[in-house]
Amino acid sequence: MPVDAKAVGKEYPAATYEVGLEKIREYANAVGEGSDVHRDREAAKAAGFRDVVAPPMFAVVYSSPALGPAVLDPEVGINFAAMVHGGQEFVWGEPVCAGDTITTTARVVDISEKDGKGFYVFESTSVNQDGDEVVRGTWTNIVRGV
Repeated sequence: MPVDAKAVGKEYPAATYEVGLEKIREYANAVGEGSDVHRDREAAKAAGFRDVVAPPMFAVVYSSPALGPAVLDPEVGINFAAMVHGGQEFVWGEPVCAGDTITTTARVVDISEKDGKGFYVFESTSVNQDGDEVVRGTWTNIVRGV
């Protein structure tokens, strides 16, 4: 079944995530982040951060609620049984710290077909409570056998 690009350009409602101190600590522990700036306020402030700072890939935690509806949208038409992760790319901005409120929007930037595979590319943009961009992500999923 060929891919249908009708959803390219479609944007989805924003999702908001309140960043908790313990969530940052739990994430840092889970992924083996060794720096105290991810656990201790004094260490984070001594390093120049506003509060305990989230590891960069914590972006997946606060971006997922906005990306989920895009990836699951029937109009996008991803066959999950044949989907594989194609990649992620990030452009980092203002560091995310405990107490921040992050708002993420998502949109479909490309749907294409090559060599019998469908390529589904999404972009997310996350900003903090001050309107500063904290990360822009590009997320690619590949569907085999289209």
